[in-house]
Amino acid sequence: MSENNNRNAGILGGVMVPHPPLIIPEVGKGDERGIQATIDAYRRASEFVLSLNPDTIIISSPHSIMYRDYFHISPGSAAVGNFGQFRAPQVKISAVYDTELRDEICKAADSKGFPAGDLGERDPSLDHATMIPLYFLQQAERQTPLGAVSAKERTGSESGIAEDAFQSSGATAGTSPFRILRIGLSGLPLSMHYELGQMVEKAAEKLGRRIVWIASGDLSHKLKSDGPYGFSKDGPVYDERIMKVMSSGAFEELFDFDEAFLESAAECGHRSFVEMAGAFDGLAVKPQKLSHEGPFGVGYGVCTFLAQGSDGSRHCLRNWEEKKAGALKEKRKSEDPYVQLARASVEAYVRERKELTIAEAEKLPAEMYTDRAGAFVSIHENGQLRGCIGTISAVQENIAEEIIENAISASTRDPRFSPIRTDELPYLEITVDILGPAERIASPAELDVKRYGVIVTKGMKRGLLLPNLDGVDSIPQQIAIAKQKAGISVDDSDVELQRFEVVRHY
Repeated sequence: MSENNNRNAGILGGVMVPHPPLIIPEVGKGDERGIQATIDAYRRASEFVLSLNPDTIIISSPHSIMYRDYFHISPGSAAVGNFGQFRAPQVKISAVYDTELRDEICKAADSKGFPAGDLGERDPSLDHATMIPLYFLQQAERQTPLGAVSAKERTGSESGIAEDAFQSSGATAGTSPFRILRIGLSGLPLSMHYELGQMVEKAAEKLGRRIVWIASGDLSHKLKSDGPYGFSKDGPVYDERIMKVMSSGAFEELFDFDEAFLESAAECGHRSFVEMAGAFDGLAVKPQKLSHEGPFGVGYGVCTFLAQGSDGSRHCLRNWEEKKAGALKEKRKSEDPYVQLARASVEAYVRERKELTIAEAEKLPAEMYTDRAGAFVSIHENGQLRGCIGTISAVQENIAEEIIENAISASTRDPRFSPIRTDELPYLEITVDILGPAERIASPAELDVKRYGVIVTKGMKRGLLLPNLDGVDSIPQQIAIAKQKAGISVDDSDVELQRFEVVRHY
C-alpha cells in the first residue's frame, strides 16, 4: 500500500485500530483466526503507517495511565513491555520515546495552563493497547522495509537505548524502528481531548516532525449476551454510529456522543479517537474503512486517515461548539425562572466573583421569595457533569437565596471538578431540583428510581442521590451510589433509608 502526502511536518495520517490481546498468535493460540478480517486490516493499516515514513508515531492508549483531570504523557527515553498478563511473557516489545517532542508539548501545555504533562508516572512498562500496534508495525517493517531509510537512520543513536533495555530484559525480538510518543486519556471533556491533539500537531510542526497518529481503542464491549461483558442495547448502536463517523471522517460528530451513552455502550477508544481527530484540525482528510467485526462480543474497527491540504471548514471542535452554543442560546429562551436565577448567579460569580442578590435578579415567582426548601443545582457541559451541589433541607431564608448559594457552589466549589471558566459559560446546561420533605421508609421496595430520590444514613454519614438520573436504572444501583457518596460500605445493610420527591426545573 502506498500513499502520497506532501506535508513536510505535522500530521501525515492516522489509523484507528483495536487492541484485543488474542490477536497476538502466542496469546490467541488459534482463537485469533476468529477475527481474521481484523488481522488482515491491521496489516494493511500498519503498511499505511510505514508508507508515510514518519519521524514519530503518536499512540493514544486507553490502557496507559489515566487520571480524571490530567493527560499523562509517558516520561523517560524508552520503555519495554511484554504480554505476561496474557500468558505470553516471551512476546516482548520495546520502543524509543521522542523526548524532544514530548518536552515541547509539555512546555506548550504549561504555558496555556492545560492539564497535560509527564508527571504522575506509576508504571513505565508499555501497556497492551500500545504494544499491539507496535507488534504489527514491527511485523510490517520486517516484511516491507522503508526503502533506503533504515531504522538506525530514523531513530539515530537513541535506538540503542531501547535495544539495550530490551536485551537486558531477556527479550529475543527486536525494537520498534521509530520513535513513539505514548499519550493517555483522561476523565476530562471530549473537547479537551481534541485540544490535546491540536497541541501535539502544533508542537510537531514547530519541531519539523512528520507524525502519524495511532488511535488505539476497541469499540463497544457489550455486543453479545454471551460475550465476556454481557449485552447492552447501546453496544451495537455505538458500533454502528462510530464506524459511520470514522469511515466518513465526520470528526465533528464525535462530540455528539453523550457520556451516559458511552458508558452504557462500554466503549474503550472514543477519547483516543477524539485525540487523533484534534491533530487533523483544519485539514482535509481522506478516510478509508478497512474492517469492522465483533464476533466475541467486543467491537473491533480499523480505519486509515490520510491528511491532505488545509480546509477551513474542518475546524471540527470550533464548528461543533458554535452550533452547540447557538442551540443552547435558543434553549435558554424557554428556561424557567428557577434555572434563569441559577444561570445568572453562575455567570455573575464566574465573570466578576460577584454574588448575585435577590434585588438584582429578574422578577421571580412569589413562592421563591416566601417558601423554603432544599435545592440542588446541577451543571452539565457537553453531556458531562460539571458540578452539582445542593442542600437536603432549607439553609437560606427562601428558595431564591438557596438557589443563588448552591449555583455558586456547584460552579466553583464542587471538589470533584475544577472551577468553571468564563469560556465555558455558553456551553453550560443547568437544572434546578427543589426537594420535597424526606420520609423514612422500611425497605428499598418503597423506592422508585424515576420518582424518588434516596437518602442513606449510618451514624454521622449521609449520602443523597437525586431521582431520574441518566445511567441510574435500578434501586440497588441507586442505593449503592448514595452509600458510596456517604462513605458507607456498599455491602452494609444496616442503614437508614429515606425517600423524597423533587420538582425538576429546566
